[in-house]
Amino acid sequence: MIRYLTAGESHGKGLTVIIDGVPSNLKIDENELNDILSERQKGYGRGGRQQIEKDKVDILSGVRFGRTTGAPVSVFIENKDYVNWQSCMSIYTANQGAGEFIVPRPGHTDLAGGIRFGQKDLRNVLERASARETAARIIAGGICKILLREFKIEILGYAVNIAGVSTKADEKLSLQQIDLKIRDIAKRFKLDLRYPDQNKIIQIKRKIDNAMEKGDTLGGVIKIVTEGVPAGIGDYSQWDKKLDARIAMALMSLQSIKGVEFGAGFSYAGSSGSEIHDAIYYSKIKGFYRNTNNAGGIEGGVTNGNQIIVKAVVKPISTLKKGIDSINIKTKQKSRTVYERSDVCVAPAASIISENLVAIEIVNALMEHVGCVELGLMKENYKNYLRHIKKY
Repeated sequence: MIRYLTAGESHGKGLTVIIDGVPSNLKIDENELNDILSERQKGYGRGGRQQIEKDKVDILSGVRFGRTTGAPVSVFIENKDYVNWQSCMSIYTANQGAGEFIVPRPGHTDLAGGIRFGQKDLRNVLERASARETAARIIAGGICKILLREFKIEILGYAVNIAGVSTKADEKLSLQQIDLKIRDIAKRFKLDLRYPDQNKIIQIKRKIDNAMEKGDTLGGVIKIVTEGVPAGIGDYSQWDKKLDARIAMALMSLQSIKGVEFGAGFSYAGSSGSEIHDAIYYSKIKGFYRNTNNAGGIEGGVTNGNQIIVKAVVKPISTLKKGIDSINIKTKQKSRTVYERSDVCVAPAASIISENLVAIEIVNALMEHVGCVELGLMKENYKNYLRHIKKY
């Protein structure tokens, strides 16, 4: 099972992730992990921080001669912006009032976290609660995506709603087709939105530009599709073993996510059972199959062989240039939130982060099912399981 811990602050020296349970003999390409970090930093509507940080992985352990050894993999990502924050973020020397943050942002962890840990300078909260931490998490996810490719399992995350502009242009397309569409649109419009509908790109750009001018922020909806996971992965026997529950928890752990749905999701509420459930069919060639996928590929916490489809809503982030009404926690007087630097829209970035978080949960469910801590043995067990499915 993959376990991981991250450490580090947004403006501290850097971020660290320790990933335990990675099977041995998995080939790791450092350039591929750097590409994932680079993708996270893209997106029209991102803030100035992305121009400063050029994230690169520094693998400290668990990989030798380009392959995992079975030991914990540890990775460090340097914060380039730390040179501008050394006085504020000093580990030992107290610089009175340096970088003090005392007006909590509505929608952020500032006030609740300050109360939780008894912090009167809310910078001690926001530095760790910041989404900058996800740069470390997606390294764990990136390694898991590399592992999943050994089993011909692919994952793609992208935006299907930005600033209220929705699309269904991705439906009935393969993951490869959607990915090519997204890349073509980014190249043609010179906008990294991870959005598959070229007819709505200009409308979205106008909305983001308008929000920039007003000093406001925007949300969206992201979609993560996993292809190639066979039926029977996951578990229904205990609540915390259900794959959809684990994926939902992983996505809800992302700083800007406020809701998750699988397949038809909330539309189940307005539908009858006879029209919404995926009828089951059988043929000697296909085996068991469905013509619809309203369940989103998971029933009762277990995969049914269809694509795993999950969506998540991304809130407008809580650092607004124009500020929001709040309270100074020292004077208890009404105040406006302070703007340092932030993004306008993070939906495209959230989609790449979510893609990697889902990968971790798919790997965990797969490893629990086929076992092994060595890649070769794991693949042999997987082949045996696929044979088992065909005989069922």
